[in-house]
Amino acid sequence: MLRIKLVRSPIGYHWRVRRNIAALGLRKPNHVVFHEDNATIRGMIRHAFFALEVQEVEGEAPKKAVKAAKAPAKKEVKAATKAEAKAEPKAEAKPAAKKRTTKKEDN
Repeated sequence: MLRIKLVRSPIGYHWRVRRNIAALGLRKPNHVVFHEDNATIRGMIRHAFFALEVQEVEGEAPKKAVKAAKAPAKKEVKAATKAEAKAEPKAEAKPAAKKRTTKKEDN
């Protein structure tokens, strides 16, 4: 497991370096992310080594704090909306809006 910290702002760097930093998930200075140690991540780190601080960490990445009230999962929300759509009768279509005309067309 790698702990990657952005220590310098990517402003002024080549666009490829900025994209590699963004692809690592780093958004602003002192932001820390954890990634598995593999060749892809190592290559991305090598492109922006001068702006990053990398440490090898044992074990799993720390989990983010879980909020007390979780939002329902996307699948549950989609299923609920589909069920509601089937249960409700279809609403009649709204009348079409009148076409706006110019003064030349009125004459």
